[in-house]
Amino acid sequence: MGTRIHPTALIEEGVILGAGTAVWDNVHIRHGAQIGDDCLIGEKTYLAYDIRIGNRCKINAFVYLCAGVTLEDGVMISAGTVFTNDRFPRATTPDLKRLRPSEPDEHTRLTLVQEGATIGANCTIGCGLTIGRFAMVGMGSVVTRSVPAFHLVLGSPARSVGVVCRCGELLHRFVPGEPAIAMEATCVCGRGYVITPEHSVSECNPLA
Repeated sequence: MGTRIHPTALIEEGVILGAGTAVWDNVHIRHGAQIGDDCLIGEKTYLAYDIRIGNRCKINAFVYLCAGVTLEDGVMISAGTVFTNDRFPRATTPDLKRLRPSEPDEHTRLTLVQEGATIGANCTIGCGLTIGRFAMVGMGSVVTRSVPAFHLVLGSPARSVGVVCRCGELLHRFVPGEPAIAMEATCVCGRGYVITPEHSVSECNPLA
């Protein structure tokens, strides 16, 4: 199956688009970007230099993916989400005589969104972070530190409030002051998980 590219999309040289990927209107993809199979790139989204996007990712409208971002397979980035890649951004050099370049440099910090994760609408993602496998970032959140696998985070700054299943259902909500004990949780879909006292999460009977 071939790619589908809207005539208003701007695709620069050296971009690789996987089979079955659709690019909608007014998308801009910068040179060197690599996008996997069966992805959806929503309207008016910007994908920066040399980013890497896995297979079957859904990137909705008005998303800004800056240089240094990598998405693994099956990631969803909802509308209006913005990534960042510089902790101390400045427009110019300290003497104010030259603009700093937009290309990646020694100040660029890398961000990894691991497989299956979802980032909700209108989020801001800090730089130098990892969003863990099948984690979920609630809409409007400002993420300033890495998110563990299967955690649900909310707020500004975002904080872990519970654990979600691969299917997206809430498995367990953290309660302040709850005993630090290991526990098991089973989703309505049948998948089971073990949650440690430190709130790390592992699958005990992952289904297909």
